[in-house]
Formats: sequence, structure tokens, C-alpha cells
Amino acid sequence: MNVMDPSKREIWRRFVQEGTLDQARISKRIEESWYLCRQKNVDPYDGKGKMFLTGRLLLERREKNQRLLRCAVPILEKLQQLFQEIPAIFLLIDQEGYVLWAKGHQQAMKKAKEINFLEGVKWTEEEVGTNAIGTALRTREPIAVVGLDHYAVASQQWVCSAAPIYDENKEFLGIIDMSYPIYHGLSDAQDYVLATIVAASYTIEQQLRIQQKENLLELFRHGFQMEDSASYSVVCDDQENIVWANHRLRSFCSSIIDQPLQQFCQRTWKVFSKVPIFSSVYGHLIGYKVTLQKAQDEEAFFCSLPSFRFDGVIGTSPSFAAVLRSCSKVAKTDATVYLSGETGTGKELIARAIHQNSLRKDGPFVAVNCGAVPKELIGSELFGYVEGAFTGAKRTGYMGKFVQAHGGTLFLDEIGEIPLEMQVALLRVLQEREVVPIGGTKPISVDVRVITATHRDLYELVKEGKLREDLFYRLHVYPIKLPALRERKEDIPFFVDYYCRKNGWNVCLPNSVMNLLMDYYWPGNIRELFNVLERMRIEYGEAVPPISGIKSMLVALKNDEKGRGELTYREQVEKEQMMNMLEETKGNISKMAELLGISRSTCYRKLKKYKLI
Repeated sequence: MNVMDPSKREIWRRFVQEGTLDQARISKRIEESWYLCRQKNVDPYDGKGKMFLTGRLLLERREKNQRLLRCAVPILEKLQQLFQEIPAIFLLIDQEGYVLWAKGHQQAMKKAKEINFLEGVKWTEEEVGTNAIGTALRTREPIAVVGLDHYAVASQQWVCSAAPIYDENKEFLGIIDMSYPIYHGLSDAQDYVLATIVAASYTIEQQLRIQQKENLLELFRHGFQMEDSASYSVVCDDQENIVWANHRLRSFCSSIIDQPLQQFCQRTWKVFSKVPIFSSVYGHLIGYKVTLQKAQDEEAFFCSLPSFRFDGVIGTSPSFAAVLRSCSKVAKTDATVYLSGETGTGKELIARAIHQNSLRKDGPFVAVNCGAVPKELIGSELFGYVEGAFTGAKRTGYMGKFVQAHGGTLFLDEIGEIPLEMQVALLRVLQEREVVPIGGTKPISVDVRVITATHRDLYELVKEGKLREDLFYRLHVYPIKLPALRERKEDIPFFVDYYCRKNGWNVCLPNSVMNLLMDYYWPGNIRELFNVLERMRIEYGEAVPPISGIKSMLVALKNDEKGRGELTYREQVEKEQMMNMLEETKGNISKMAELLGISRSTCYRKLKKYKLI
């Protein structure tokens, strides 16, 4: 049958208008999909992409799928060369239906743009109707969807072929797709195209297996470098399964290989240190070097919570172990979490870890810095708006962050900056779990886990009248306070090691340098430490930095050395708060004074007092 056969259009028309279907004239998979689309109230007269990931969210999604992109994109580029005579577009899609990568013929890309078939769009059956990508996502089977097989009119001028991709453990990773507009002479090419796409997906799967073996070899090399260690050492893959153990540990247990680290530890061993290993070729995380100690008893040591996945630096400090212990408990629930701590202590990293260890881990993680959004725009940013809601509004409207985070986690950083007039709307969303976009009337149900954070005292804001008390109790359900870096100084060597490995910085810092870093009180916390290490790497390369050079990079060191003994404890705390705020506002005195709740002249006076300007 011709892809634009009038009889097929009549079948489609009767189905969308009456719900009746001539099953003899349509394939089983297309029939299933059409019924699903009708059940989900997909508009058959539309079908353009509406849900997008843009900017940082799209970059994060690509980062999450780096391994898939590295293996798939070269294959798709070769396909593009193979089919250069066809005005086609080639796409890579993740597990949730978001387009990670799209490239193709200029004519096809232009036509795809007309229906928002672009990078970042969510192209599922629920979003745009029956299509090869969405149907392959649901069925996990290769499929070609041709012309009027598409449920929505936006895609009915296209021929699309898609196939799933699985990793070496048979875990579904995503979809590859080739789509091209229907035109004379190509209506019968779909069988050949689909076979080629299936072959390409198999090639990508083979590349994934090869890369996994290469990663394993690199992990072995790291293990052999640890063989002479007097400690008990293992190397784990990125899933924390043990792939190598040194001789000393194997003398205790010969069957350690392939065991999950958590299972091996149990009550007998504790994790003393855990250092991430990054691929020397691609730079992504491939595993961990782990040093173990014998546990004295069940509560003797926090065994790095092996059941709680945390990709940052764990270290050995009891203060941060307590934080991760709290995170491990709350991640299993849907409770609202409130993170407090000074600027630069890693609140967003903790929020992401809670999300990644929760039942929502496959949903989106959406972060919003409430202090960085102008007050007049915070409502539209969080709740979205409909077409024509205000002058300058996008013609298609905008999905707010609550809707973007549906099924996942919304992280509201600097929650104390939410203006009072918006707090009522935020409280209503938290209570009703519904969002009404600005200018709209129809509420949208949202299923979102909320995590908030601030460097300020949230209850002090209530007493000052800057935060509603009822909103405070909605947010302050499960508070977790992150320690400042000066409260976990024993972890500094682990942060240095993490930075060196992540950035391929092959330098061995002597004890004199490490002692200097350990003695400094780090008012800017982890962020300041990484900034200093970055400057050291740029300035000195792989040479050992001199002490004088490092001291010049520690911006508060002179004030620290001269002033700490002359200041009272209260003044020391105030000075550190001023330094943190100065860094956060990037030197904007007016903004700094506003955030501190003091006048601009008082702010200047205090900055001069502590010799910060």
C-alpha cells in the first residue's frame, strides 16, 4: 500500500473520530499504539514536540549518557555518510525518550524543526503519538512507522525507523532512529533502512562491550599499582562490584572477585578510603580504589554506606559520615529534605545523591537557584505560563520547573530568596501537588519530591518576617546540616586526590604543601579548595608548587593570620559569613547587603573592618 494511500487516511480518520478500526488493514504494533494514544488523550491533529530539555538540563542528560554517546555517535555519523543521497535525520534517544543527539541533511533538519523534532525534545507516544522512537521505547523492539501509521498529523509526512540498544548486561540504554520526509521514489525503502538501523544498533552494542573490557583492563592496571600496599585494597567497577583485590586481602578470602562491595563488607570490614577512578581515554568514571580495614564492631565505623551511591568525596570524617547516613535513610522515602550549610559545602551534590538513591532515580533532577532568578520572574520559572500570559511570553508557553521535574526531584537552592508574594503559591503547590501556570486556569498534577537548601538560618528568616511560618514547616521536614570543610579537615587529602585524578594532574604534593592546606580554615569551603587546586595546576603544571606561591592563592590567609587572634569568636563567625557572601554575590555590595538584611553603609563598614575591601 502507498504510504499516503487515501484508504489508509480513511482508516485513520474513522479511528480518531469514532474509535473504530479496521484491524485487517493495520499492523498489531500500530494498532496497540493508536489505542494507547487515544487512551492518553494525545491530540491526533497536533503531534509537535512540546516537552524540552534545554541548556544545563540537556547537558546533564548528555553527561549521564556519555558512554552511550561515545559509542553511538560515530556509528550514526557513518550512517549519515552511507545515506547521504537521502534527505534524512539521524538521532540518538535516551531511556526516557529525550533526543540526546540529532544530525542530518539540511533539508530534513529544516523540516524536523517545523514539528520541534530537535535535540532535547521528548519524543514518546504519550507526547507526540505513534512514532518509531516512542513505540520502540515501549516495546523494546525495532520498528518502522511510515506515513499515516503515525497517530498525529505532524509526523505523517515522515518515514521513521528505530531500534533499541542494550549494554553488556542486557540493560536497555536507548534508541537510534533514522527519519526522512516522504517523497517520490523512497516510499518502499523502509525495509532496507530498518535492517540497516538494526545492524547499526548491534554494532553500537558491540562497541559498548569492547569499551567495558577496556575499562576493566584499566581497572586491573590500577590494581597492580596497589599490589605492594601494606593495606587491604580492592578495585571496584562503577557499579561497586569488586574486580581486583591485592594479595594481602585475598589471603583472607579467595572468592572476593565479582562480589558487590556492600556484600563483602557486611560486619567484617569497613571502608577506610574510596577514591574514584576515571578513564584515561574518555575521562568518565569507571570505578573506585578502595582501602579496607577490619571492623571492630557493627557501630565502630561508617562503612561508606555501600548501599548509598555517592559519586563525590566521602573521606573518613565522622561529621560527613553522619550526613551520608542521614541521606541514606531519607533517600528511601519521599520526605521533603532541607539542606543547610555554608556556601561551597556541596549542597547540590548531596541533593543529587539523595535523588540518585531514591525510587525516583530514573526521573528528572531539576535544580533551581532561587537567588539567581529575578523576583518578578520566579513565579513563571517555577510554575510556568501559558501562551500570551504576559508581554514577551513565548508563543508556545513555558513548562515551569515543577512540571519539568514531574516523576523526579526538584531542588530549590537558596530557598530563602523566594519573595513573600510567591511563597503563598509555592505553599499551595506543596499542599495540593498541582500547578496552575501563570495566565492559565487548568491545574496540572505534579508528582515531585522537593529538596531545598540555603546557607542562611531558615527559622531566623521566619522571625524576621521574610519567610512564612507555614511554608517553613512544609520545608523543614527532614533537615540535614552539611559540615564546613574546616570541620572535616581529615578529608582534604581525599579531595586533593579526587581533583588530581579527575583532571589528570600527575603531581605529588609534599607534606609541607598538604600541611598548609590542612591548616588553612577554608572560608569558601570545598569550592574554594578546588579553585585553589585549579590555579595551582594552571600556574605550576606538574611541578611542585612552592609554599609562597600557594599562600598567595589563599585569599583569606593574611587576614586569617593577622586578624583571627584579635577578633572575638562572634566577630570571626561574622567575618567568615561576610567572606562567603562576598564570594556568592561576586562582589555586588548592594546584593550582599540585601541578603544580610543590613544597610549598604553598614555592609561597607563591616567589609573595611575585616579588611575584605
